Amino acid sequence: MSDTPETASEKPAEAPKAKPKPPKPEDKPFPEFIDSLFIPEVLAQLKDQGIEPDRLERMDGDRPVVGGSCPMVIGELPGDRRFWLCFGSANINSPKLIALADAGSEPTLLESFLIDEKRMSLPLLVSRLLQRLNGQKWLGRN
Repeated sequence: MSDTPETASEKPAEAPKAKPKPPKPEDKPFPEFIDSLFIPEVLAQLKDQGIEPDRLERMDGDRPVVGGSCPMVIGELPGDRRFWLCFGSANINSPKLIALADAGSEPTLLESFLIDEKRMSLPLLVSRLLQRLNGQKWLGRN
């Protein structure tokens, strides 16, 4: 047993540095998130239900009904059913609107979409879009 006190020059062993966490998918730039994650996941979910969309793409364009340019995802499903998921800005956490149109009609209403969510995630965005389309009876056998 030693009676010598530890000196201040002795350094405690440093804890190993934690590996940096990989960035969350939602932290990717908007175009990359939509093109490489969101659209492929929506396509996969639709195909699981036996639906092959005629169109599903990201673009900047005029909002249906009210106009004004915004980033959006446009989808066309069999039977000429169309939807527009509009973002307030090129950020998945920005305010979102959705417009829907059945065959032979134009959209007449913009609805707020996911307005109560503080932080958006890929699974939430995909599931709520599919839930909304299913609410229109566009998916499955409702």
